[in-house]
Order: sequence, then C-alpha cells, then structure tokens
Amino acid sequence: MRESKMTLQATAAMSDNINQEITFRKLSVFMMFMSKGNIARTAEALALSSVSVHRALHTLEEGIDCPLFIHKGRNLVPLPAAWTLLDYCRDVTTLMGKGIEEARKVAGIGGGRLRLGTLYSLTLETIPRLIMGMKLRRPTLELDLTMGSNQMLLNMLEDDALDAILIATDDGELSDAHFDVIPLFEDRIFLATPAGETRDGAGPVDLRDYADRDFVSLAEGFATYAGSQEAFQIAGFEPRMVTQVNDIFSMISLVQAGVGLALIPGRMKKVYENNIQLLTLAEPYQMRQQISIVYSHRRERDNDLLALAAEGRMYARSLTDLAV
Repeated sequence: MRESKMTLQATAAMSDNINQEITFRKLSVFMMFMSKGNIARTAEALALSSVSVHRALHTLEEGIDCPLFIHKGRNLVPLPAAWTLLDYCRDVTTLMGKGIEEARKVAGIGGGRLRLGTLYSLTLETIPRLIMGMKLRRPTLELDLTMGSNQMLLNMLEDDALDAILIATDDGELSDAHFDVIPLFEDRIFLATPAGETRDGAGPVDLRDYADRDFVSLAEGFATYAGSQEAFQIAGFEPRMVTQVNDIFSMISLVQAGVGLALIPGRMKKVYENNIQLLTLAEPYQMRQQISIVYSHRRERDNDLLALAAEGRMYARSLTDLAV
C-alpha cells in the first residue's frame, strides 16, 4: 500500500513538470528541427510556415522552463539540454505510438495487417485454406506469416510480436484467462520410413521393434519433438539420434534419403506419400496433437482476429463433415 502511494506521488510530481505548452505536436517539430538543423528545412518537411516552427520551439522552451537553443545570427543552435531532451523525446513518442496501437487493437480497431505465426507442417494445407478464407472476408487485410516451433511462436505471441499463432495445444497448457483458443483438428503421430522399406506383417507397429535403428528428429521446442520423446519413453528406450533439425521438411528429406527413421504427424502424408511411408503406431505409442488458433484474450474484440476465429471454426467444421 505504501509502495503504491509512493508511486502515485512520484507520478504526480512528474506531471507537475508537464504543462499545456508541452505537446506531442511540439515534440515532433522539435525532433524534426534537431534532424534538419534549420527552421526553413523543418518547415518544409512538416508543411508548416517558418513562423509556426519558431513558435513551437519557443513555447516548448518556455514549457519546460529550460533554455534549449542559442541564437547565432539568424540561426538557432541547440544547447546540450536540447540533445538530452531529444533522447527522451524519441523514447516517449515511440512508446506513445505503441500505446495507441495497442489501445486500438483492444478496442477492436484493426490496423490492416495481421501477423500470423504457424508451424511449418501447417503450411501445406491449413494455412493456405485459412488465408484464402481471410482474403474473402477482409480483402484489404495484409497477412505477415512467421514459421517456427511451438515454443518460439508462443514466446512471440506473449511478447506481442505476433497477433495470432497456429500451434499444437496440450490440455491445460494455456491459461483461459490469458488466451483464446480455437480448436481446428486433432492429428496423430506416425512412424516414418523410406518408401521402399519392407516389413514383416501388417497392422500397427511396435516402436520397440525399431530400438536398434537410427532416428532423426525435430529440435526441442517443436510439438512433434515432445510427442516423440513421450513415445520413446513409453517404449522404454533412448533412440539413437543421428541429428536434429529445425523444420519438418528437412527431417522428411533425411528419412527419404535413408539417414534415419522419424516420428511425424499424419498431416504430412498427403504430400509425401510417394517419398516416405507412414506406419501406424500401436496404441501405447499413439501420441496426439490438438492443432488450434491461439491469440491473446485481451484482443478478443479485434475485428481481424474475430474474422480469423470465424474462418478457423468454418475450417474445423469442414474437416468434421469430411470425416462423417
């Protein structure tokens, strides 16, 4: 309570130094002048008169009650105090810009650009379907696509570097209070072997039968890595790992070349069925992934994210209809 009171007092003390003569408009004129070094060039850059620029600088100087310039002939020369103020002006205007952008997002006013993160494996079918649907709903919306691991994308979402992500979500992994989660589909993990490899018998395979084989894997942080580790743990052996890679396409190429076997999600089957074969694992080793759209709960009213959520639900229903 005491700490909160002290913070309020400090804020009040700082606000006493800010008066009606200190505005963002004047700070913008000040920063432009410091860049151009000349009132006439500053006026031209801002489409103002030289008188307006001079007045803004003069009243800003009065507002902070500190000399910022010295007259040398007809020129204004910045004093050391002006350069100090400039550093803080840049920070203040940048922070305010971010604040306005975040406020607009929370209020549901989109900025015309959606930063979307996704797993590499979802770029084959899911992402193209969602993007096509989004372009029909919001033709002017620009989409920036970032690909990465489950953990990397989640970190970027938490840091506000992305607006929404498509990842594998485990039960209870994401807090309902912080994130909105739109389930899309469930996928299973399969054993991937070279297309020409033969095996004895049919039906699901026992992972323990492959304990003496080489494996390749995605790096830690990918959803498939976590599922693979769990499957190997249930099988009771530590796989002989030849290498780990940072994208699923490279891993499939290694399987195809015979470098090693791998555990991969079934969504890769349609594209690579001629290059590798996906063998169904026996029940104890059947790891499942729930693929979902995730975005911050405080952005639940954002029109662009609402459109993405609606498109995601429609996509999920289409998959359910195909399965019936």
